[in-house]
Amino acid sequence: MSKVAVVTGSAGGLGRGIAEKLCSNGFSVVLHDINEELLNKTVEELKGKNFDVIGVKGDVSIREDQFNLVKEAVDKFGHLDVFVNNAGIDAVTPFLLIKEDELNRLFRINVNGVVFGTQAAAEQFIKQKTKGKIINACSIAGHESYAMLGTYSATKHAVRSFTQTAAKELAKHQITVNAYCPGIAKTKMWDRIDQEMVKYSDDLKPGEAFEKFSSEIALQRYQTPEDVANLVDFLASEASDYITGQAILTDGGLVYR
Repeated sequence: MSKVAVVTGSAGGLGRGIAEKLCSNGFSVVLHDINEELLNKTVEELKGKNFDVIGVKGDVSIREDQFNLVKEAVDKFGHLDVFVNNAGIDAVTPFLLIKEDELNRLFRINVNGVVFGTQAAAEQFIKQKTKGKIINACSIAGHESYAMLGTYSATKHAVRSFTQTAAKELAKHQITVNAYCPGIAKTKMWDRIDQEMVKYSDDLKPGEAFEKFSSEIALQRYQTPEDVANLVDFLASEASDYITGQAILTDGGLVYR
């Protein structure tokens, strides 16, 4: 029987990379995204590689959607082994200009989504009476807060905190909860961050914000989805069974904790 994983926010970007890596290692994977058109396209492309996948459209910020996502996974594949809370969004705003809608939107998706996904997965693992793995998307911004990324950084600090709390409470059920903390990747999210940084700067030109952050990476290259997927793949494997409550940096040498 193949292992089953759910990956939220997996129609593109790092989430897709994670889903594809798990598929390549024999997992049946439930892809999930709010963008139905891109989700369907990604599902078809992965099926074209003979991967065992389905797609479920949903909004991670809605608790009912997260529980439905787990139900869809179990209805299709019979059980659940791994739940990856990958979905998240960013915002670039000077601290004095942060508004209520930005705070609500980012916390609703980045934090509430992780809480609801963790609850839904944990309930299923307990019901199955099996061990389980919950893996959350944190960030270098969950270890160090960045100028212009105040709200985003705050949400990722919250993810790290909830990862630790859930790990402590769920350990008695043999459920591990960990987080992966990416750095700087050439994704659409970082393209948006670069554009916004330029908008609020007097001297930055397009691409320079990304280059500035990237230049500080010790390994002298920006991140690829595979770099992140390799860590998540390890956390999803039995090799990580004795690790819980950790937020592990995978950033090429940028933040040291």
